[in-house]
Amino acid sequence: MRETTRIVVVEDDKKMNEGIRLALKQENYIFTACRTLAEARDALRTQKTDLMLLDVNLPDGNGIDFLGEIRREYCMPVILLTVNDMEMDIVMGLEAGANDYITKPFSLMVLRARVAVQLRPQKEGSAHFTQGSLDLDFEKMQFYQNGRPLELSITEQKLLKILCENRGATVKRSHLIDMVWSGEREFVDEHALTVAVNRLRGKLEDGKREYIKTVYGVGYAWVMQ
Repeated sequence: MRETTRIVVVEDDKKMNEGIRLALKQENYIFTACRTLAEARDALRTQKTDLMLLDVNLPDGNGIDFLGEIRREYCMPVILLTVNDMEMDIVMGLEAGANDYITKPFSLMVLRARVAVQLRPQKEGSAHFTQGSLDLDFEKMQFYQNGRPLELSITEQKLLKILCENRGATVKRSHLIDMVWSGEREFVDEHALTVAVNRLRGKLEDGKREYIKTVYGVGYAWVMQ
């Protein structure tokens, strides 16, 4: 792991913040500890951030609302930290653009695994493919619709790449979960895939053309047109 990997931890509990740093210290990460959203905004403005661990409940605002701000400007992975284990909280976080979530209290081994998965480099490729109004360059990770940039989260980019690579074929839900979340399916609620697909559809489809077809009981397929 390169020494310049920077992680911003946004957690108002000082002991939890320090515990996260200690749990990950052997991985050569550089940490910025923030206890408020204001501090997190300053950190994002003043330094390159490779990953953020973001608490949902903070003294000066809601982490999920802040995640919406982040996604308008940044594409680094964000893992939510929450004491809530309710499906709606998880869904709201994923819909806002979270790449993953961890429910407190959590195992330090789980924390290390999920951080490593989000920081794992994507395989390089040279695929450049166009269809309809879409222009998708998976080498440069640049995506356009009608010449306008598409803002896709890292999870959405991975999902899109897998579907396009297998266009015309049905990809099983279990395979998508394994590939998008890099084999960490035991940590992922299966509903996360449904949420990610719906978000991607909302960005790609305009009501005139269907790109992602649901094959009920099996998975999803990229529609060749």
